[in-house]
Amino acid sequence: MKVSREQMSANRTRILDAASTLFRDRGFDAVTVSEVMKGAGLTHGAFYGHFASKDDLIAQTVTHALTPSDSVSGDLQAYVDAYLSPDHRDRAATGCPTAGLASALRHQSVEARAAMTTGLRSQIDRFAERMPGADDAEKRRAAIGNWAAMVGAVILARAVDDPALSDEVLAQTRAWIDLRAA
Repeated sequence: MKVSREQMSANRTRILDAASTLFRDRGFDAVTVSEVMKGAGLTHGAFYGHFASKDDLIAQTVTHALTPSDSVSGDLQAYVDAYLSPDHRDRAATGCPTAGLASALRHQSVEARAAMTTGLRSQIDRFAERMPGADDAEKRRAAIGNWAAMVGAVILARAVDDPALSDEVLAQTRAWIDLRAA
């Protein structure tokens, strides 16, 4: 049975969404192609109609996950507060793809790392648009520093087994960012 282009596109999006969730939750190496396809509600055999390999899937998932979604629109302080919250920390599978995928990407293909590079540039640019500052260079510096602090804080808060320390990392990073903005 032939599948329409629209259905192929919808299936591909379902695969990328499932892969994004699984990879953020468990990491690239711990997730199999079969699990991704099952998560997308498709058979394993359908995989090769969309991707050449698992490495190709990883690279395309990174691109898909880091596609701008206007998540840094509206009130910047509200965004920072939500990002550095226990709720976001506890939702690794559906939270920020940068925090969920970045540290594992150094072990991935050139294509996956290139996708991360493109996504990170876009995130920094969008964040810089929202930053206060005298000029574009100052806004970009603030965006890189704040974004690195935020992503790093979430990664560290997820990595420790001490809930008090985890909460403290998030709270103190929020406080540090607030001081720098004042």
